[in-house]
Amino acid sequence: MELLREEIQNEFVKKIEELSGQNVYACYQCGKCSAGCPLVGQMDILPHTILRLLQMGQKKEALDSETPWFCATCLQCSVKCPKGVDVAGIMDALREFLRRNGVEKMELQKIADRMWKKIPQQGLVSGFRKFSS
Repeated sequence: MELLREEIQNEFVKKIEELSGQNVYACYQCGKCSAGCPLVGQMDILPHTILRLLQMGQKKEALDSETPWFCATCLQCSVKCPKGVDVAGIMDALREFLRRNGVEKMELQKIADRMWKKIPQQGLVSGFRKFSS
């Protein structure tokens, strides 16, 4: 499979970099962000893999993932990154891109009453930050 620069460095990746203020190409796939993520067990694609999808210009795969929606924005990934990539900021940018394009994957109003006592406070705060207008 031949990769073309135009496919990899596309407008989508540039938009995510603009929204996040990060260079997605700085990630060298060490996996420390994924290893430090407390919610990685809930994610369908590991955080460092999301960055790899962005690096490869794989817009559909990155946007179809549930991972950005499960990110608690706790910054564990960003703190652990040896290259200083703000992975949480990139996840925020992906959510923002989706919301600007009319996609909502999670709605706080649909959380069952019995779950409110089980949800970690960090998750609640993160959810309100993500979903408030």
